Amino acid sequence: MTWRNTSLARRLGTRLPIVQAPMAGGWTTPQLVAQVCEAGGLGSIAGAMLSPDALRAEIAAVRSLTSLPFAVNLFAPLPAPSDRGLTGWALLSGRPVPTVRRPGIRFEDQLAVVIAERVPVLSFTFGIPPLADADCFTIGTATTVAEAVALADAGVDAVVAQGSEAGGHRGTFLAPVEQSLLGTMALVPQVVDAVPIPVIASGGIMDGRGIAAARLLGAQAVQLGTAFLRTDEAGTGAAYRQALSSPTTVTRVLTGRAARAVRTPLVARLEASGVEPPDYPLPRLFLTEPPFLAGQGGPLARSLSAGDLMALLELETTAALQ
Repeated sequence: MTWRNTSLARRLGTRLPIVQAPMAGGWTTPQLVAQVCEAGGLGSIAGAMLSPDALRAEIAAVRSLTSLPFAVNLFAPLPAPSDRGLTGWALLSGRPVPTVRRPGIRFEDQLAVVIAERVPVLSFTFGIPPLADADCFTIGTATTVAEAVALADAGVDAVVAQGSEAGGHRGTFLAPVEQSLLGTMALVPQVVDAVPIPVIASGGIMDGRGIAAARLLGAQAVQLGTAFLRTDEAGTGAAYRQALSSPTTVTRVLTGRAARAVRTPLVARLEASGVEPPDYPLPRLFLTEPPFLAGQGGPLARSLSAGDLMALLELETTAALQ
């Protein structure tokens, strides 16, 4: 099989069917996005936590580094957080309740930037946002077959099948997270059989062996996030890079929403307390250290440039399939 040449890669305008996962919080830099694009993949701006002005600046920064297609990722609109549990969480964390909280960033305002800037690809997670005005290729995130079907029925162009191994927030939106933790190997072929749109496999894919397996399962592309966290261009510090070799857990204590992260002593202490975290994203305001969001493949992450990693992934995938 010619693993590079898929209808999805042709539609995206990329030489390789490899997508760099958007990792919000400063870890996905414009340099990382651009290097992935230049190496043949689809780089993704993590726009979910950016104000419209910051998102516009990020898009401009990427375009100053590459003329190739890229994606912007946003979170589907979520309910405004309540003040429930803030006092208890402050006592637990040892930090005071914030007296001033920034107003929430509206999805509609972010989407307006994506449209005005004519971004070629929009990806999203946490549900199905209003996309009537989005004149671009759209990619939704599903953690179950039912979610993938819902996305396809809504007219989304492609779907990321997010296995439970994946780092970062769970994209679950139809059922409780505890009922939506399907592994990538089980989830991908079921989604491929269930929807008529291209499927992008995500979760635990760190090298050419994983890409080859995903392609053989029917995925037209793969999405890698944790694999890029040790690259030269990633905005991760030494502690984060070292932590990738540690065990992970799916937890709500870091942000208020289920996410796979390294099980640091802070995570263990907060979980052991039994105190219910405040609504997303308020727990993040109490953190005394950055959240080390990462997938189960973290120990396989390699330290090199993003361009070199992409070249290595291409060689490894070809060798694995041969």
